[in-house]
Amino acid sequence: MTLTVLEPEGLYPDTLLEQEVMGSGVRILRGNARASLAELPDSLCAEADGLMTLRLAVPGEQLARFPRLRVVVRMGVGYDRVDRAACAARGITVCNVPDYGTQEVAEFAVLLAVALRRGLALYHDGQRAEPPAPWGVTPSPLVRRLEGQTFGILGLGRIGTAAALRAKAMGFRVVFFDPHLPNGADRAIGVRRARTLEELLAQSDVFSIHTPLTRATRGLIGERELRLLPRGAVVVNTARGPILDLDALERALRDGHLAGAGLDVLPEEPPREPLPSLLRAYRAREPWLLGRLIVTPHIAFHTPEAWEDIRRKSAETMRDVLVEGKRTNVIPPEAE
Repeated sequence: MTLTVLEPEGLYPDTLLEQEVMGSGVRILRGNARASLAELPDSLCAEADGLMTLRLAVPGEQLARFPRLRVVVRMGVGYDRVDRAACAARGITVCNVPDYGTQEVAEFAVLLAVALRRGLALYHDGQRAEPPAPWGVTPSPLVRRLEGQTFGILGLGRIGTAAALRAKAMGFRVVFFDPHLPNGADRAIGVRRARTLEELLAQSDVFSIHTPLTRATRGLIGERELRLLPRGAVVVNTARGPILDLDALERALRDGHLAGAGLDVLPEEPPREPLPSLLRAYRAREPWLLGRLIVTPHIAFHTPEAWEDIRRKSAETMRDVLVEGKRTNVIPPEAE
């Protein structure tokens, strides 16, 4: 029996790679949806045994339009936009691609931390100000020697581990908190483990978030947690925007408790009016924020090599699960 896999966004110019990976027994169809699965015709949805989606959400109310659907592959790490409970109720398996941009996101997290801690953003912003900042040292609690500082990592999965190794190579003392890892994960890579989130926060000169967005992590880092960080700490988020309370972050930056922050993710992407107050101040280049905040548009993963990995690994995951019946990258419905 021929199986049909639908790539609803028309991401690539052809389906040659997907066909090569999945084999002749699979037919590959493409859509041209830009914002929602609702843009697809019913006739196309009705043919899909497998669905591979990068940017589009998979809400429960759309699943009735896919009567043959057996597997959804989210072409990336996060799976928070797939209604897994609704999929499970229909017997649909949900998978992700957890290993496509590991190096890139880890490097970017450390890059944000170092750019802030060594004053790169501070001096860059200062020299393009009108008038420019004085030619010389700008006193700031941001600027610190990396060696001896503690780089705190929330979530020591693939990306968190890669970030830990890179931060360690830069001279940081690395500590992490991850209640899901067995004993010994710290010793395997030569870092230290905090017993609680509070213990991690209390010692993190740089606090870097590397946990998925789940019911347990949504809103996890708020006012209380940010105030537990040492005064003058830096916060980095390359994971998911809703994990971090943006208003609480603004308050901690404004009163000087935090020295700086680097954000590749925001609670709403792309941001829409009314903009969060912190983002509005950033775009207006308000003087109090000079050199203290870096915002990038969810591109930490981006390299040509990572895009190639997304495409190939997504096709391989679909082949493994839909065609060969394996459990590659399957996300259990009960997972957080």
